[in-house]
Amino acid sequence: MSRPFLKMNGLGNDFIVVDARDTAFAPAPEQVRAWGDRASGIGFDQLIAIEGSASGDAFMRVWNSDGGTVETCGNALRCVGWYLNPKAAEKTLKIDTLGGATKAIVIRADEKTGTVAVDMGKPRLDWREIPLSEEMDTLRLELKVGPYDAPLYHTPCAVSMGNPHVVFFVDDVSKVDVAATGSLIENHPLFPKGVNVEFAQVIDRQTIRMRVWERGAGITKACGTGACATLVACARRGLTDRMATVIMDGGPLHIAWPESGSQNDHVIMTGPVEVEFEGQL
Repeated sequence: MSRPFLKMNGLGNDFIVVDARDTAFAPAPEQVRAWGDRASGIGFDQLIAIEGSASGDAFMRVWNSDGGTVETCGNALRCVGWYLNPKAAEKTLKIDTLGGATKAIVIRADEKTGTVAVDMGKPRLDWREIPLSEEMDTLRLELKVGPYDAPLYHTPCAVSMGNPHVVFFVDDVSKVDVAATGSLIENHPLFPKGVNVEFAQVIDRQTIRMRVWERGAGITKACGTGACATLVACARRGLTDRMATVIMDGGPLHIAWPESGSQNDHVIMTGPVEVEFEGQL
């Protein structure tokens, strides 16, 4: 049985989006890997299924291109928000994920593109919430890459945005070997569920340049939860304000982490979505 899909992306972070609200969709890992292969398949970073939800407008399920399921995906949440509200009617959508509930507002939409804001909820900062395999200060992890007495990268910050992230601070992100370092850290014993790895270069207090290695997907052009985690990490360190533009290889996202009270300490992510084409699985 074939299944219709949309190929979509958020800043180049690309997805296959399947509407599974009426008919169950449960692909095997080998199917996901075959579809995700950029040489022989369709090619994508993540496969997204939009399912029904008893408590919200929809439930978003996420598979990485390696066939494994993950908790959530920020750029995909914007795509799902657009899919559920393509005319940008004044409505707040509740989209549930394995990483928790989120809220999306479609600010602008047309036939192929849109701008969507997503309330990603509170960042999770306790070592158990990341999770880490041992108790540690998540503001300054005892983690080094390279020679012990002259590490290339060290003392990152850990944040969960419903999925685990570790953020390294660098002087020049263009000089980072993201593939080598990201693949090394992704499966480090400190992270029992694996981890997404960000490298952040602070340009000024409202601008961050970031590159990312995504758990189960590798280098991607953008990562929505990674951009949120990076802003939280930079703000916690006092390197930026609590509102900044995070510029990734695929382009910028606007991330705001209002002071506790106004938005209940939630992180708000705003950025574009695009429909590339329709197809059948």
